[in-house]
Amino acid sequence: MRVLAGGVLLIVAMGTGCLPPRAGPLPGVPSPVPLPSAVLAPGYQRVRFHWRYRDLDGAASGDGAARVAPPDSARLDFVLSGPIGGGGYALLLGDTLVAPGSGKGGAKRYLPATPLLWATLGRLAVPALPDTIVRVDGDTIRADIGGTSGVEGNGTTWRVTFTGGQMVSLAKLTGGRVRERVIRDLPQARVRYENMDARRSLTLTQVRSDAVPEFDAGVWRR
Repeated sequence: MRVLAGGVLLIVAMGTGCLPPRAGPLPGVPSPVPLPSAVLAPGYQRVRFHWRYRDLDGAASGDGAARVAPPDSARLDFVLSGPIGGGGYALLLGDTLVAPGSGKGGAKRYLPATPLLWATLGRLAVPALPDTIVRVDGDTIRADIGGTSGVEGNGTTWRVTFTGGQMVSLAKLTGGRVRERVIRDLPQARVRYENMDARRSLTLTQVRSDAVPEFDAGVWRR
């Protein structure tokens, strides 16, 4: 949910009745160049959005806001539309995701795992794993963090793609297939989250973003 000036932000998760797609090997040629930096933009931001969630059990929608504080903190608040109302929140504090409640009213069921949620904000924050493989193809740099385990075995590999120095996707690979991924369409200010196994969808549409002073410490309390 990184702020993208003048645009609309979408996070869409799409389900499929088929098996998740094969990961395949990384295209391109080996590159000695390190990965570009993928961090939160400087300054505090408040982003307002509409959200809509769908899974095999039903759908929900409402409004929300995100407060983003570099280098590694964010809070997302959700308000549920309809006569019942209610809502929830989630805190991203470094590598920790705090989202009270896992039932129908809890925010956690709507959200991707921590590394993928950070990717929607434009921050690369995957677990430390050995055997990073980097390949370049024109202005596109791709890397498998965790070696080839996600392609060849049951381990987890995080596949990240940069184009023009900007992170445009992050995928979680296991068993040779793409299980989850975030795709960031920067020209359209659009981010798509896909969970192929769970067949669920989440759409956040940015309404407004503002630069703000530093947030009160109470924002980060659990």
